[in-house]
Amino acid sequence: MNGNWLRVSPDELERARADLGWAYELAMTQRNDNSERWEGTDKAWDGLEFLLDRLGFEIPLVSGAERFVELPDVEPDSDEMLDFLDNIEDDWGYGPPSYLTPAQVATAAVRLAELTQDDLIRGVDPQELVRADIYPGTWDRPSQLAWVAHYLPDVQRFFGAAARDGAAVICWLD
Repeated sequence: MNGNWLRVSPDELERARADLGWAYELAMTQRNDNSERWEGTDKAWDGLEFLLDRLGFEIPLVSGAERFVELPDVEPDSDEMLDFLDNIEDDWGYGPPSYLTPAQVATAAVRLAELTQDDLIRGVDPQELVRADIYPGTWDRPSQLAWVAHYLPDVQRFFGAAARDGAAVICWLD
């Protein structure tokens, strides 16, 4: 399970709202081309979101704040949810994508720019992540927190560039 982001213009975001199939093709093309418009966090996505949340970061960078598709109010692993997800056009991976608006991206970029890798993990007990059942669940290894923190500079560059462009960001897990 890997975290992914795609920078899109406001016009592209509007098109994505109307046609997730088109957005999926754009996302895959940009990712396959290793474009500057795509960034990934590998399996560190949940740890990163946990650590940012722990610092009071209000914008859910990984899971996105806005939904393209409203999910049904059922248990995540239920047959009803699995049936719903099977009927969504195009395979985004683990459920439909979400997104951050240009305003949310700009706010996130400012807040991210203030952080250091040390800020992200200072005072964190890996057992906090174990108790919270944070993916990938290998927090007993001493280097795991540093592994998550090493993504921060790339995340800062990505969101900084998106903010400068006035871009929105599509978020998904695959």
